[in-house]
Amino acid sequence: MPVLFTFWLALLPFFKTGASAQPVGKDHCRIYGSVYLERDARYKNDAAYTVFLGEEEAFADMVVYRESNKLFADATAVWYLTPNKAFADHILYVTDNRNLADITVHFTTVRSFATCRE
Repeated sequence: MPVLFTFWLALLPFFKTGASAQPVGKDHCRIYGSVYLERDARYKNDAAYTVFLGEEEAFADMVVYRESNKLFADATAVWYLTPNKAFADHILYVTDNRNLADITVHFTTVRSFATCRE
């Protein structure tokens, strides 16, 4: 019986399906296009990232420009904020606690200032 238990423990990492803190293979600098900002905590698990909307540009991981037309939101950190979750390319959960966020976002009014800092 101890041999079976040891064998099971050796194979356990290959069957692990739990979610990690940061999505594997995803880069927050690739977020562009139509974005839905989820604010309801019940749907937090549907979001790819947790973001904090900050007021200071100096401490932001992404400086984002809000595009008014979905067709022109085709560059890094250029977002079209969609009101419908079904039409979004990316779903992001907005938190009020900066410590719980994966990304800090600051919105700018100038398109050329939109950037992503890794």
